[in-house]
Amino acid sequence: MSEPEIDPEDPAVQEAMGHVRGLLRHIGEDPNREGLVDTPRRVVKAMAEHFGGYAVDPRSFLERTFEDVGGYEELVLVSDIDVHSHCEHHMVPFVGKAHVAYIPKGRVVGLSKLARVVDAFSRRLQIQEKLTTQIADTIQDVLHPQGVAVIMQCQHFCMCYRGVKKPGSWTTTSKLHGVFLDNPPSRLELFTLIGMKRTLWNG
Repeated sequence: MSEPEIDPEDPAVQEAMGHVRGLLRHIGEDPNREGLVDTPRRVVKAMAEHFGGYAVDPRSFLERTFEDVGGYEELVLVSDIDVHSHCEHHMVPFVGKAHVAYIPKGRVVGLSKLARVVDAFSRRLQIQEKLTTQIADTIQDVLHPQGVAVIMQCQHFCMCYRGVKKPGSWTTTSKLHGVFLDNPPSRLELFTLIGMKRTLWNG
């Protein structure tokens, strides 16, 4: 997504900037000091970028498909898609990787579109469990493939740098549909390919 533009004269933007000034006063800062005068505008602009997913319909990325695929109906895996999202409980970041796979049924979608679906849902207030499910369910509902799998591995700043303060911890979630649930060999192939990819790059 491109960097958003905001209109500082927009009443909604001015209201949001006023809330940022209030937060600065709340933590003991002076919103009028030199280094903070432009902070409210910068924060509102940054939030428009962080949460741009609310203005996007993730399903739209999957609407254009290709049927001339030479009969290909095997696993398609896009691994290590960057995830940048924000926890809906504390509004602090969680970051990591998503592995998105599907087995087509007569048609495929552009590979970049899978990453765009991840990005659109990530740029909202989230919990990792819901994010994983939303991505998988959307691909399943729009493409109707033989199966969909989404595996996500993230570090949560609300756990790593506040609260329990465990910076080395990772959270893994998964959502499976179709043959990935019903057919153990398909599930094994998926996990093997994810592991093989990591071995090749790290070896």
